[in-house]
Amino acid sequence: MESQLGLLVENSFDVQYSLSVREALNQLPDNFTITDPSISGNPIVFASRGFLKMSGYSKDEVIGRNGRIFQGPATCRRSVMEIREAIRHERTIQMNLLNYRKDGTPFWMLFHMSPVFSEEDGRVINFVAVQVPISRKLRRSGSEFGRSNGVNCCEEGREIVFGSCRREVCSDSSVNLGRVSVMDSLLESDDRGLEVEEPCEASDMEKRKAATAVNNILSVLTHYSELTGRLVSGKRCCLSRNGLLGSSISLSLGRIKHSFVLIDPHLPDMPIAFASDAFLKLTGYARHEVLGRNCRFLDGVDTDPATLFQIKESIRTEQACTVRILNYRKDNTSFWNLLHISPVRDASGKVAYFIRVQTEESCKSQDRQRLSSETRQLSVVGAVKVALRTLSMDAGSSKS
Repeated sequence: MESQLGLLVENSFDVQYSLSVREALNQLPDNFTITDPSISGNPIVFASRGFLKMSGYSKDEVIGRNGRIFQGPATCRRSVMEIREAIRHERTIQMNLLNYRKDGTPFWMLFHMSPVFSEEDGRVINFVAVQVPISRKLRRSGSEFGRSNGVNCCEEGREIVFGSCRREVCSDSSVNLGRVSVMDSLLESDDRGLEVEEPCEASDMEKRKAATAVNNILSVLTHYSELTGRLVSGKRCCLSRNGLLGSSISLSLGRIKHSFVLIDPHLPDMPIAFASDAFLKLTGYARHEVLGRNCRFLDGVDTDPATLFQIKESIRTEQACTVRILNYRKDNTSFWNLLHISPVRDASGKVAYFIRVQTEESCKSQDRQRLSSETRQLSVVGAVKVALRTLSMDAGSSKS
């Protein structure tokens, strides 16, 4: 199941930039991941070879997962919250962060994350997260070689780097390699504690390296987005004008595990502004095939015109309604859809969106089963309204 999810998120990345973008990105020497905030959970859609080697994970273990898999017991909660806030407000952030390799060992890194914007409508398409290992120049105390106050040291100017994303020796001599192996065995039991007690500060050189890496990645993404006609940029060129929701709202709505879409009644043809993962799974469409389109693509030759008229009247009068309608998936197979439509109003009482909640029915359900489905649909409507209201309040408070 996880491999299927990974394939889906990889495909979404290919559609945006073309198939050739992966090889181009892997030519870059940097450690980085790219995530897609339009997909529930903001999963990783690309991980560089350098990052996989640094973290110890394979590509299949990373693609489709959220970056929280690299956090551990000593990862600063405040830093994690700052990253989440940067995602919500779609801005760049840079910080020192303690993360964990696959084998459980901690490492300090400079974390630099930047949004990638659509030139067409100003939406955030991706987030690029560069991870630069922080090198610790370790102290030496007297004749001690192993540790000094819990901190590893250097010998004869050959630096042993701990607290970074890997341990390495500047000299490749067998003598030094042997010393490192001895030190590793001595420190293996409490190395995690040393990392926590001795926070790392990135140097100016490491900060410049992170900024340069982001610029190089953005250059590649910009070039390959031109091949698909879905142009991106490191800066927001315009405000969203096609009704698609921002990444912060999409992430919040993505936590609701039910089939639904939000449509914007204020734009021509009332396009879909958000589609849940469950809706995409139900209908067989990809996200880019759905967003910005009217819901009529679900209708087919045997869809009842009277039911369609009832839906239109519900929207015209801004009233909720529940209907049973025959819809069609992307592969042209039909399914009975118990559809609930409800207006979502803003603080002034005006309709901001309409939510359409879908529940597939294999046959005409009994009254008790239908009542249960309608109850679940109403709970989805309530959850969406709460999410939108909360984010609107947050946006209003941040402006004041």
